[in-house]
Amino acid sequence: MGVEEKTRASGDQPREPNQPVLPTVNPEAEKSQPAKASLHPAVYVSIWITLSSSVILFNKWILSTLGFAYPVLLTTFHLAFATVMTQLLARYTTLLDGRKTVKMTGRVYLRAIVPIGFFFSLSLICGNLTYLYLSVAFIQMLKATTPVAVLLSSWALGVSQPNLKVFLNVSAIVVGVVIASFGEIKFVWIGFIYQIAGIIFEALRLTMVQRLLSSAEFKMDPLVSLYYFAPVCAAMNFVIALFWEVPKVTMAEVYDVGLFTFFLNGMCAFLLNVSVVFLIGKTSSLVLTLCGVLKDVLLVVASMIIWGTQVTALQFFGYSIALGGMVYYKLGYEALKGYAGEAGRQWADFGNRRPVLRRLAIIAFVLMALFALFGGFAPSYDDAHVYLDEAKNKMGLSRL
Repeated sequence: MGVEEKTRASGDQPREPNQPVLPTVNPEAEKSQPAKASLHPAVYVSIWITLSSSVILFNKWILSTLGFAYPVLLTTFHLAFATVMTQLLARYTTLLDGRKTVKMTGRVYLRAIVPIGFFFSLSLICGNLTYLYLSVAFIQMLKATTPVAVLLSSWALGVSQPNLKVFLNVSAIVVGVVIASFGEIKFVWIGFIYQIAGIIFEALRLTMVQRLLSSAEFKMDPLVSLYYFAPVCAAMNFVIALFWEVPKVTMAEVYDVGLFTFFLNGMCAFLLNVSVVFLIGKTSSLVLTLCGVLKDVLLVVASMIIWGTQVTALQFFGYSIALGGMVYYKLGYEALKGYAGEAGRQWADFGNRRPVLRRLAIIAFVLMALFALFGGFAPSYDDAHVYLDEAKNKMGLSRL
């Protein structure tokens, strides 16, 4: 075969004009797939803040306002409700498929899940008992010490090594809460002790969970954790309630609250755990930290609005120190500096794009600050009558 023949054999052959051409690329593959519809992370944040705040306010309303002074029974109901719901979700949905990767055995359950469940039960019981004695606002201020308790318990259980610099960083939280405690008007020692005990039990639980989850075999999201912890916690709480509160409670008290109210309360508490799963998947640790701070502040304001809780200037000062210390401890100076700069740029850009909404946001913030100053610090309506009576008595006048 000559060179010319080889070139003709190996080169491109001319095609007939009407000859079909095979496509080199699948035209269907070139079509862009429609993006899956997903909610904005702000939606998940709003849902979590709403549910988390609602559970706390709902529990306070049932235990204090409605007079159902049986916090252990209420906690037992929440956990029993969560047990039933997680079993149903595991059977009929995919939300709990993560449990299939957890190597759970009877020995692990007894040595790890049961002790954690024990402290979980105690933290819930003490937390609900506190609502009988303290205001929601003061309870949230005391809860700011939870990171400090978790740090100390992690050192005590050997999960992390003691660090003086870290301890000094979190000391601001303790100082702020101490100042807020001195400013509390209705300070009740038994309620304070219950809340501190609840924080200690919660810190031990979180540290034990951290140690359990340090192995890849036991990685669990909050909903899967609830699937394992809820049954044992419900059983423990029921045993305590059986001797402590069941002999005293009557069906008339249950009906006074209402079965439907209890159902809504249990559903709200359970949906909070579901929302945490989605929130963790859609946001970052920064968002979780800032959302927690925002939720605590909103709860303080809600307590002032709903129950007329008086919050002194000294409390606000101390609580501000505690919240600032908590954010600094969780994020660090460099991260805070970077986020603050980015937030300033975003705020300026938002003002350029939506000037009206920015003005409305500023007005809303100013109104909330004014309410805190003139509503929370002012004497209550009953106190005003007392002052009026004293003034009239000094003037020799009788109360109209």
